[in-house]
Amino acid sequence: MVGEAANGLKAIEMVEKLNPDVILMDLSMPVMDGLEAIRRINAIRPDERIIVLTSYPGDDKLFPAIKAGALGYLLKNSQPDELVQSIRNVSSGEPSLNPTIVWRLLRDMSSVEKTKRSTDELSDREIEVLRLLTQGKTDQEIADQLVLTNVTIRTHVSRVLTKLGLKNRVQAALYGIRSGMVTLDEANFTDDNPDGP
Repeated sequence: MVGEAANGLKAIEMVEKLNPDVILMDLSMPVMDGLEAIRRINAIRPDERIIVLTSYPGDDKLFPAIKAGALGYLLKNSQPDELVQSIRNVSSGEPSLNPTIVWRLLRDMSSVEKTKRSTDELSDREIEVLRLLTQGKTDQEIADQLVLTNVTIRTHVSRVLTKLGLKNRVQAALYGIRSGMVTLDEANFTDDNPDGP
């Protein structure tokens, strides 16, 4: 651990000063809450990797935190090995969500007005990449399966995000589930990631 902050404003200062690999963010903090801190951190460092820790799976800030750019969302009562694996996943750019939270997110997303953008804008290869990403595959696993390079996969993921108006892989994976490309049973948000540190 390279730093600790008592509130959202201090967290932003610490991020700028320490440049951490992964940020664990509580949503309930004085001075500035975690949601606003996530928004501000992503404004200055869009590629920052953030895991939200919460006490309540029904937290009304859940969907806004993912929308703001959090890659992981865990309950504070998660087992230590689950937290460690989530840090590894998020560190390597993969989403990490507790299954209870995935269900809540999907319910919230279904109540949000659907974006005008659809998979019709995606090439066949981009749809294939989105489907595998939604299944929880790492860039390396997708590259191996499609016989492509990691760089090519990252390019496809970037194009998928741009075309669908999404911010990160978590949103892309949730979009893949909501659009019916992959069932929730096929999706994998918390499995071990062989590319993790």
